[in-house]
Amino acid sequence: MLAEPFQDSRRLTGCNVYFAGTGAALESAEGLAFDSIAPTRWRGLVRQMRRALGWPDDAVHQRVHASGVTLAFAAPLDQLYTATEVNEWAWWQATGSEAERFHAPGHAAVWDVESALRTLRASAAAEAMPQLAALQAEADAHDLPFLLDEDELTLGSGDGARSWFLDELPDPADIPWPRLHGVPTALVTGSNGKTTTVRLLAALCEAHGWRTAHSCTDGVFFSGQALETGDFSGPTGARTALRQGRAQAAVLETARGGMLRRGLATCRANVAVVTNVAADHFGEYGVHGLDDLAAVKLTVARAIGVGGRLVLNADDALLRAQAGALSCPLAWHSRDFDHPLLVAQRAGHQPACGVREGHLWLSLAGEDHDLGATADMPLSLGNRAGYNIENLAGAALAASALGIAPATIAQVLARFGHDPHDNPGRLQHWAFGDVQVYLDYAHNPDGLRGLLDAVGAGERDGRLAIVLGGAGNREDADLRAVASIAAAYRPELLVLKDLPGYARGRAPGEVAGLMHAQLLADGIALGTIALRMDEVEAARAPLTWAREGDLLVLPVHELDARERVVALLDQMVETGWRPGEPVPAPPPAEADENL
Repeated sequence: MLAEPFQDSRRLTGCNVYFAGTGAALESAEGLAFDSIAPTRWRGLVRQMRRALGWPDDAVHQRVHASGVTLAFAAPLDQLYTATEVNEWAWWQATGSEAERFHAPGHAAVWDVESALRTLRASAAAEAMPQLAALQAEADAHDLPFLLDEDELTLGSGDGARSWFLDELPDPADIPWPRLHGVPTALVTGSNGKTTTVRLLAALCEAHGWRTAHSCTDGVFFSGQALETGDFSGPTGARTALRQGRAQAAVLETARGGMLRRGLATCRANVAVVTNVAADHFGEYGVHGLDDLAAVKLTVARAIGVGGRLVLNADDALLRAQAGALSCPLAWHSRDFDHPLLVAQRAGHQPACGVREGHLWLSLAGEDHDLGATADMPLSLGNRAGYNIENLAGAALAASALGIAPATIAQVLARFGHDPHDNPGRLQHWAFGDVQVYLDYAHNPDGLRGLLDAVGAGERDGRLAIVLGGAGNREDADLRAVASIAAAYRPELLVLKDLPGYARGRAPGEVAGLMHAQLLADGIALGTIALRMDEVEAARAPLTWAREGDLLVLPVHELDARERVVALLDQMVETGWRPGEPVPAPPPAEADENL
């Protein structure tokens, strides 16, 4: 049975890469041929149907790309399911006979306009919630966060919020608007460094005296305590954090996937950070290059209003290139305090942060503040982890935008990362005699290169072991690139693993197979490569192989696997394990409560 001529038809429930507001989007089906004017016909049909349904003639987005076309348009927030039907119908009509040929048997490929309008009017009437739209208008008038999901509406955030089930919505006149407010909120996105920046910024907020909720790839946390575990870097995690009734601040990891699938959970933030843009996730939702990816990351700019700041990395050429099109206030950071962009910022008494003569400097309102020697900041790994110096600078700028004092920022930067619980799964280090073990989340070419440089893999005296794996939603070329980065350091052992939780449609062993072939093509000897499909066993293999002087680099990605590997390494420290001794069995995996 053939698929429909579209895929990933979805609701956009917040500000998104295409426009500021709610709507619907879809991607044309892979392999669907369509003529060059089909997107234009689609646009006309969408506008025709919006007029017929009484919807505003708002934004319409169409973009032809390497895998087809992305089609999106703005629609009222209480009509989004109907909007997806409008989008699908318009694309059926626009592709005409090609869609008829492509459709699944038994599916009415193309409705006539009158039949479609009758069906869509009935759908819109059933879905309509005029009270919801009225509440959104009042929330906008009061400059309040408006957090909506399938069941619940929240006005305000943190300790200034109130929530209602959708079938119990109050009249706007009955809401105590003066008692509602938002809490200081930061969004963090980028290709690498998001979670580290989120955790550091949350620690800065706590040091300032705010009870802080944060969401990231590890879960949702309130004042350091886990509320939910798993990947909560999308809108669900953000809403969960913002709804914590005792929170006085919120820091939200804002991943690419969530922005493309749904948009932002909140269109109101005091500051947003884009750490960097690197090759990753190509091939999804029409994103095929770095410029496309940068545009997605910069969606967070839509949440920055008057008085807010967007923090950007001046060392990233893509961010520099796209910044000119942004209308929100900017703050720049760099590894060089005298970078031209930072010089211009400081000349205008605008915020900037960078390194000069080994110290991190923060410039605010024309005054420069010394935040300390970067080599003494644990995250910098003695200045070897250059990417973490960027994260330190970005977090410092974001904290200052939230009103946190430079002295507090300096104190936190001087200690954060000293305790391994500060930043679990990121550049964690164990030493067993002269064997050095590093556990990290590096998952793309730039991230792996940065990690290997930071731990001295290219300047080692002993042998090197690297564990390799990747998520299935990366293009083949991206997975091969990760393998090539590892091969360039000529390791004596490479352990390939599977990530069942990140298979994303790939067959078991498929990712490892791609990487295996690339390693051989890059001149790695067959005997140097080991296969351990279980991620925990993949991490144990270098420990079993190790001898004095070796460097073991263990990128571990799935949360349960990481927790088990960390527990194993901690146990080995406690028992005084040394290379050559048997490696203990890992702790058992947690039982799945859903089984």
